[in-house]
Amino acid sequence: MTADGADEAPPHTLVVKVGSSSVTTADGRTDEEVVGRIADEIAELHASGHRLVVVTSGAIAAGWSALAGGGPRPSDPAVLQAVSAVGQPGLMRTWQDCLGRHGLLAGQVLLAPLDFVHRQQYLRARRTLGHLLELGVVPVVNENDAVSDEEIRFGDNDRLGALVAHLVGAELLVLLTDTPGLLTADPRTFAEASLIEEVVEIDQQLEQMAGGPGTAMGSGGMASKLAAAKIATWSGVEAVIADAGRPGVLAAVVGREPGAGTVFRPRPRRLPARKLWIAFAVGATGSLVVDEGARRALVERGRSLLPAGVVAVHGAFLPEDAVEIVGPDGNVFAKGLSRYASGRSPEWVGRRSHELPEDLPHEVIHRDDLVVLT
Repeated sequence: MTADGADEAPPHTLVVKVGSSSVTTADGRTDEEVVGRIADEIAELHASGHRLVVVTSGAIAAGWSALAGGGPRPSDPAVLQAVSAVGQPGLMRTWQDCLGRHGLLAGQVLLAPLDFVHRQQYLRARRTLGHLLELGVVPVVNENDAVSDEEIRFGDNDRLGALVAHLVGAELLVLLTDTPGLLTADPRTFAEASLIEEVVEIDQQLEQMAGGPGTAMGSGGMASKLAAAKIATWSGVEAVIADAGRPGVLAAVVGREPGAGTVFRPRPRRLPARKLWIAFAVGATGSLVVDEGARRALVERGRSLLPAGVVAVHGAFLPEDAVEIVGPDGNVFAKGLSRYASGRSPEWVGRRSHELPEDLPHEVIHRDDLVVLT
């Protein structure tokens, strides 16, 4: 029931992402008390007919605690991969034990960015998660840190949670962290910071408000949670940032209690899966600067990008690589998969179709492979 007394149909499928700062103690050990309390809340929702997926961080923190007793965390990617391999089994065992107290089975699913980029792997991952949910299992998902360089270098489980929400067709993504939600300022600096209860559109001002990582144990921070909320809302999923330490937080979020967290409303137009991958799951390897005419053609008329509208190329990329598209003002406004290689840019930059070599297509980026981000 909403605040005005109207009945509200609760979401049927939820993805609950729990950050490292929430599931680890100060010395990096997995906090069994916190995991147990969240598992209790998951079990209550599960008993009410909801289907839940957990996306959990904490493998690297738990592994380093076991290996080094909570000393300064290393930064070398190869070391972090090995550390995660030590921590992941213990983290999963904790979730299995805590959910098992309620008669629930937990199924481990390890994913990597590649699983969201390649169509067949994406479909396999979706089928696996779907079957687990149909069997009444609670999938417990983590990034496959032990073998994925890209994740440790660029990734975070906030983004993973948003992509998983799209993967399973969730109605709601809950990002649990160590703050009540998105605040008007950093509470560590401004005591008067207050909760932003609802966000209809994530704009540049809001993104600038978010800072970097909040704790030594995590890789995210409010900036990554805002980015995850943007991915979710662009794919038609409502997102909520809420406090993992608040008792009954999941029931409060599902019940739409005022002040339960920051709610991000989904966009009315859902971004198709392929364009969601291009926008958020594929890293850009270069950029194309275009003139104003090309910018208008892409943004206002939904056209493909032609070589005549490109004025400069930055970075090294091959055909089918993702590139950012930059307007005359220097701002990135779109992203897409290039059909051209940067190494041949003298042959196509600024050229008309009839001036192109015969082996090059007429479009630098076809509109089916292009996403306008603004």
